[in-house]
Amino acid sequence: MFAVLCVPAFALQAILRVEPALAGKPLALLVPGRRGQVIEECNELAIAEGVSPGYSAPRAQARCPGIILRPRQPDLESDARDTLLAAAFGITAYVESTAPGICTLGLEQLAAARHLPALQHTLAQLAGLGLPASAGLATTPLLALYAARHAPPGQVLPGDRAFLAPLPVAAAEPSPELAPVLASWGIHTLGQLTALAKADVAQRLGREGLALWERAAGETTRPLDVTCPAQEFTARFDCEHELETLEPLLFILRRSVDRLALELANAHQAALAIDLALDLADDAQYRQSLRLPEPVTSADILFRALQAHLETVRTTAGITGVRLRLEAGRITVRQQGLFDGGLRDPHGFADTLARVTALVGAGRAGRPVPADTHQPDVFSLVAPPPTLQPLSAGFSLPPCGLPLRRHRPPTPARVALAEARPAYVSAAGVEGNVTTAIGPWLGSGHWWEAGRCWHQEEWDVELAGGGLYRLAHLPRQGWFVEGEYD
Repeated sequence: MFAVLCVPAFALQAILRVEPALAGKPLALLVPGRRGQVIEECNELAIAEGVSPGYSAPRAQARCPGIILRPRQPDLESDARDTLLAAAFGITAYVESTAPGICTLGLEQLAAARHLPALQHTLAQLAGLGLPASAGLATTPLLALYAARHAPPGQVLPGDRAFLAPLPVAAAEPSPELAPVLASWGIHTLGQLTALAKADVAQRLGREGLALWERAAGETTRPLDVTCPAQEFTARFDCEHELETLEPLLFILRRSVDRLALELANAHQAALAIDLALDLADDAQYRQSLRLPEPVTSADILFRALQAHLETVRTTAGITGVRLRLEAGRITVRQQGLFDGGLRDPHGFADTLARVTALVGAGRAGRPVPADTHQPDVFSLVAPPPTLQPLSAGFSLPPCGLPLRRHRPPTPARVALAEARPAYVSAAGVEGNVTTAIGPWLGSGHWWEAGRCWHQEEWDVELAGGGLYRLAHLPRQGWFVEGEYD
């Protein structure tokens, strides 16, 4: 058994899947002709207004003033072709890219009971990816192609030889020389052609007529020229107009990610990283590699990672092209341990962290790590680890004194000195005579670097009204209450 997936008006659909706003408007594709641009393909709305393939652009605009004329876009057609193939490989590994918008599937390795459900699922999948298609199911590739071309959108039509009789002769693709001969004979359907004796047709029309009769009868069969599944998971899109906002870029990326996720699933692999490149109108390029917390095949997770990152990006000019590549690897499956300290949802955590970064700014979200210096409150933010490392054998907390509840930021204070020691403290919520003062502890550093030199004097004090506090004195800024001991 064979099946054919058919996307009608394929070149138009390739444009509509990234520009859905054009769906309700007359649309036609232009190609170079002898006398300028001519229409190669148009949708039903344009046909209803009297436009046909072969019309020149001025003639089409005269017939239909509101028609939208677009050139063919090979990048979009290539991406749509890859999407169609990716959906077909979800059914079987025997897939042929027969023609633009048409692929033929060999179903010998698939149980007969699974033929119809698998095709229906794939048609629904393609509709969700912006490629409405129909399917045909028959014993030969040709019969399946006839059925797919005449099936209603989104449906599977079983094809047999009886089905062929009412089809027009054009379905068998006669040559320009044979078509008027058959019309002069009064033959307009495949049934009328096959009603003639095969030998008589061969005698009158020669080998070309014999081949046409066999195609009309559905007797032609052939082996499939099988296509290999995708080995590299890439997507490319060149914008006809500059993209200046995030929404159209995300729409394009969603289409590409959906297709790449299908190809990953068919290859039984997962994405380890996303390489993103944006071509800008000022000839610059923005590039970023996003490492994923763990291998993933979900299109939703891949898209969320891209969206969270792009919300933090500001480019110097409009976007003219998009390049996307997934670094693929093996899918890892592991059982969660009883005492496992790993994240239950690493991708959800990474997505949340990226959104927080978009709100507070780059470099302001993460895990604080103290810098290698004695200067207080100097640290850097690093990404949290995806798993918690187990404690070493015999681990115990180091001994410590009273915990210090630090003020963030330190509270400005007025301090009176007696014999170069704090004697009185006044600050917001803190005031009193100092009964005990221990210190000073002096710290300084980076004296060899202009602009980074620091010096600080610290005291631990007890006030008459109760309370233990840490005071800090900075030569140029004054006194501060750094914290309170519990």
